[in-house]
Amino acid sequence: MAGCRSQGGSTKPLLQMTLIPPSDPGGPAHTSTISGRVSGARAGQQVVLYARSGGVWWIQPLILNPFTEIQPDSTWKNTTHLGTDYAALLVDPDYHPSFKMAMLPTVGNGVEAVLVTKGETVTPVRQKIIHFGGYDWTVLDGESDRGGGVNPYDSANAWTDQKGYLHLRMSFRDGRWTCAEVNLTRSLGYGTYRFVVQDSAHLEPSAVLGMYTLDIGGKNTGPNELDVEMSRWGNPTGKNGQYVVQPFYVPENVARFAAPAGVLTHTLRWEPGMASFQTTLGAASSSRAKIINAHVFTSEIPVPATETVHIDLFDFHRSGNAEQHPAEAVIEKFEYLP
Repeated sequence: MAGCRSQGGSTKPLLQMTLIPPSDPGGPAHTSTISGRVSGARAGQQVVLYARSGGVWWIQPLILNPFTEIQPDSTWKNTTHLGTDYAALLVDPDYHPSFKMAMLPTVGNGVEAVLVTKGETVTPVRQKIIHFGGYDWTVLDGESDRGGGVNPYDSANAWTDQKGYLHLRMSFRDGRWTCAEVNLTRSLGYGTYRFVVQDSAHLEPSAVLGMYTLDIGGKNTGPNELDVEMSRWGNPTGKNGQYVVQPFYVPENVARFAAPAGVLTHTLRWEPGMASFQTTLGAASSSRAKIINAHVFTSEIPVPATETVHIDLFDFHRSGNAEQHPAEAVIEKFEYLP
């Protein structure tokens, strides 16, 4: 158990941590429970949690859920992604926490108390690794707020078959949908990224198949994500494909299209100041392949840093819908050319 008192004021709140997660280099693949107690808190105050990984403090458990409620018995409990160190902040109701930071805030400006502790020394958590397309991929086992909603991810939902094809499955389990995601274990940078995908037109309207480069730990302060996404986003009659240069809320950063049934090849050519997307029919990459759609973006293009390729299949705001059918996506091939 660890504790830390704030400084100043007639009433000094006390934060305690009663369950400390293990020390691990961290990342999105695993989560653990963290809990504690607070005394002397005022009405409306909450706890904000951070985990330290790669020299950066990351808010926990998710960007969309930055606050941990204090229960009537003064305890608090939540999940956190693993890190080498953990922090709990007691904050005022109008406090706006940062998504990530190099240094934690001190007491003041809406922060009433700060508690920092190292993770417990235990046997390192073993992540599930699968080999696909000539590369190693880490399988997500935890929670993610991809797509603006919180979904649980189960490592059992991702595997490769005898042909070497990658399977991602979304299945209903324990009252909600469990999703699948794999992350490349290395950064590739500028070049051509190609994904050969079996029929995705059959996916449920709220299912999303995403293939994208993402950098959340680099030094870039601007957009850092390039996406190919196959989904109707909950609209059964909507177009089922899109290319995106984040942020998505800028209209010029999204190009939607209708993708037919059958095997499709999605290609991203990432160059300085330019991201060129193209979808062709079939698995061939020759110049004679039928082009389904193509688009070139030239603004807000990220630069290489610590980005990695992600492939995921998740549920878009329908995780409580038990009537939805299970979904499965099959990626036959991933290829990268400098």
